[in-house]
Amino acid sequence: MIRTTAVPRPLRVTAAAASVAGLALLAGCAGASDAEEPAAGADQPSSATTPAAGGSTGSAGGGTYTDGSYTAEGSYQTPEGPETITVTLTIASDAVSDVEVVGEPTRRESKQYQEEFIGGIDDLVVGKSLDDIEVDRVAGSSLTSGGFNAAVEEIRTDAAA
Repeated sequence: MIRTTAVPRPLRVTAAAASVAGLALLAGCAGASDAEEPAAGADQPSSATTPAAGGSTGSAGGGTYTDGSYTAEGSYQTPEGPETITVTLTIASDAVSDVEVVGEPTRRESKQYQEEFIGGIDDLVVGKSLDDIEVDRVAGSSLTSGGFNAAVEEIRTDAAA
């Protein structure tokens, strides 16, 4: 049906304002849950690994991993662009005995979040089984977790006996 009379301007302005407010409200809600994963079409976390010294084989928990230190690089997507961190885990008897994360921020805001992440990650992973390590938010930083989890996945693959 083709409308032959115009919709009054105040009604159009009100409808447009309500639409914008609704979208802003939905975007605010989506930001909290979408912060864990990159938006559709964004670069997915990727990693490159470099295993370090290996030792004896431990056995406890779901997997069996070779003791040693393993390093992997994990990247993740931020609203400003891609970022990267380097993760080194020391594995002993299938558990993490030490963790080191080195941030490689390219933007000021990323530097802040990576520093917060690095400051809080030890308490969440040291002493835990390698199979149980997956973080979603550390010290207020949620996007850095994507790069960390990607690096941990590569380390699991490299440490598998």
